[in-house]
Amino acid sequence: MLSARDLRVRPAAEADLAALVRLRDDAARRLLARGVTGQWRPGELDEDHFRRVMAHGEVWLAEADGRLAGAWELWWEDEDAWGPQPPVAGYVHRLMVDRATTAPGTGRLLLDAAERRVAEAGRTRVRLDCLAGNTQLNAYYLDAGYRVVGHKAGKPQPGGTPKSFTLMEKQLG
Repeated sequence: MLSARDLRVRPAAEADLAALVRLRDDAARRLLARGVTGQWRPGELDEDHFRRVMAHGEVWLAEADGRLAGAWELWWEDEDAWGPQPPVAGYVHRLMVDRATTAPGTGRLLLDAAERRVAEAGRTRVRLDCLAGNTQLNAYYLDAGYRVVGHKAGKPQPGGTPKSFTLMEKQLG
C-alpha cells in the first residue's frame, strides 16, 4: 500500500487520458459494488471528456511511485450548477482515488491540493456539488470543512440524465 505522503501532483497531459478513463471507470465500479447507484457508471466518460475539461479548465493527477493514485477536475466556472458567478471560486469535480494502491486519507490530500491550486489562482472559495442522495459523500465533504449553501435539482450530466445535487462551498484562508 502506498503512503499518501509520497504523492506528487501534476497537471494531466494528453498521454494520461486513457489512465483517467480507467481511474474513473474503476471508481464507478466501486460505487456500484457498494450499492451507490445513480452516481457514476463505467463507460459514461471517455478520453474526449477529459480532453474537453483540459481545454477549458484543469485536470490534475496525483502519482505515487510512478503510478496513478488519483485525479480531479478543476473548473473556473460551473454555470450548470451555480449559475453565473463572479470569478471568486474554483469548482472541484470528479475527485477520484485508486483505492487499490493508496492509503486511507489520500482523497483528503487531493482535496487539499485542489484547494491550494484555487488559492494560487487568487480565488477565495472552493465549490463543489455532491449527489444529493449520497449521504456518505456529503458527510465526507462536510467533515473536510465544506458547508451546504444550496441545492440544484436537474443538473445536466455528461452522458446521462440530469441529477439533483447538494451545493457546497469552503472559504479559503
